[in-house]
Amino acid sequence: MKLYSLSVHYKGASKVNLLKAAYDLSSFSFFQRSSVQEFMTFTSSLIVERSQKGSRASVKEQEYLCHVYVRNDSLSGVVIADSEYPSRVCFTLLDKVLDEFSKQVDSIDWPSGSSETIKYTALDSYLAKYQNPREADAMTKVQAELDETKIILHNTMESLLERGEKLDDLVSKSEHLGTQSKAFYKTARKQNSCCEIM
Repeated sequence: MKLYSLSVHYKGASKVNLLKAAYDLSSFSFFQRSSVQEFMTFTSSLIVERSQKGSRASVKEQEYLCHVYVRNDSLSGVVIADSEYPSRVCFTLLDKVLDEFSKQVDSIDWPSGSSETIKYTALDSYLAKYQNPREADAMTKVQAELDETKIILHNTMESLLERGEKLDDLVSKSEHLGTQSKAFYKTARKQNSCCEIM
């Protein structure tokens, strides 16, 4: 599970304006990074442009999933992740980032702002924090703990069932041993009855 890009856009009437973006391209080779970043920037802007105001969507592009949230005030966010990353966590991240961004950056600056002029530095830290959805999102963490508990309970039940089978085997062996000991006792008694000591 990996997040590659987190970006904030303004969806204007004629064009989409990239306000701020953060990228984690460490999994790509040094020579691929600039072209991958261009691809992600272009794809993010295109998805925002084609999305309606007040909508959320997940779009598959090659091996990536692009999660977009366009608010009614035209402020938009895009997360690009691999297909294993949970969508719910991506939309939680977008909600949090867009709310914080709208509080810190005046809406007058959105239509004309750029990456250089907007003073918002939290995207890199959010991108780093949300790389592991279990640590960043409480519900995902609880779900993972529940899954682990379910596995432990399943293993415990299996071992209890195995013990039950072993106990059944021991009971049947002890019954068989009891039958054999009775037969041995009867045979020994018959043998001893012919030789009485006087």
